[in-house]
Amino acid sequence: MNATRVLVIGGAGYIGSHVVKALLDKKCAVTVYDNLSTGQRCNLFAAARFIEGDILDIAKLNAIMAEGFDAVVHLAAKKAVGESMVNPQFYAQNNLNGSINIFNAMVDNGVKNVVFSSTAAVYGMPQYLPLDESHPLNPMSFYGYTKAEIERVMTWFARLKDFNFVALRYFNAVGYAADGSIRGKEKNPQNLLPIVMEVLSGKRPKMQVFGNDYDTPDGTCLRDYVHVEDLARAHVAAIEKLLSEPKSHIINLSTGKGTSVLDIINAAERVSGKKVNYEFAPRRAGDPATVIASNDLAREVLGWTPQYTDIDEIVKTTWNLEEK
Repeated sequence: MNATRVLVIGGAGYIGSHVVKALLDKKCAVTVYDNLSTGQRCNLFAAARFIEGDILDIAKLNAIMAEGFDAVVHLAAKKAVGESMVNPQFYAQNNLNGSINIFNAMVDNGVKNVVFSSTAAVYGMPQYLPLDESHPLNPMSFYGYTKAEIERVMTWFARLKDFNFVALRYFNAVGYAADGSIRGKEKNPQNLLPIVMEVLSGKRPKMQVFGNDYDTPDGTCLRDYVHVEDLARAHVAAIEKLLSEPKSHIINLSTGKGTSVLDIINAAERVSGKKVNYEFAPRRAGDPATVIASNDLAREVLGWTPQYTDIDEIVKTTWNLEEK
């Protein structure tokens, strides 16, 4: 992939910065396009060119696409589930309109390949486990709906234009670069592990565990946690696949392993040597007991399997960031 030209839209964010790092490690020529609304300057790498811009700025998108890229990585969606349910118009504008702006600019400027950051939220309540890519789509949030709709738009573009995509449906992204090169924490975290870290570091007095009476080994919800560096490697593999075999795919990124809320808390206590101050609270509406997914297609198409499989190791990469 030496000198492969890649535009990473949203490359200053949590997952985006790890994708940029993985691409730079492969000697790609990387340009980051980000409006810094949630991304952070401290996540930018000197070896990547940075352009501050918004996906709603059609003229700027066209200008940057006109430079020509071998591939685009699109990670510029808003992703707060709760916010999407109270402000759907904002999510429609940014996620739907913004994505269409990207795809139009690509087609108009002859850029053929895109890797899209999708989500497990497109599936909704599991009808069977493990989830695979054939599972019906029934998103339970407007955020999940926007991601499913973007996949549909790309599918039509791939039918009608010289346009190829890989949509990567992430499960629960966790961890940080093990070498400490990425230090920007997510703003206003809503996911479990960052909240646990804030409790351990004293930024939060305590946390709630929603439900301890599920049909799981310890009564708390089971989720499929994937280390962010594994996600980043999958983006590189997806670009390699698009360049060698121009064909579109929709692929889960998961471990196939369930880890409970209490498993995460216990691992954090082992790694940090501190106690997590938590309390049990009633279940949240719409939370399934277990969400685990198959990664067979990722292995078959991308040659990808997760390298991080030990929960303590995953948690340690996050705690290392809190300690410094």
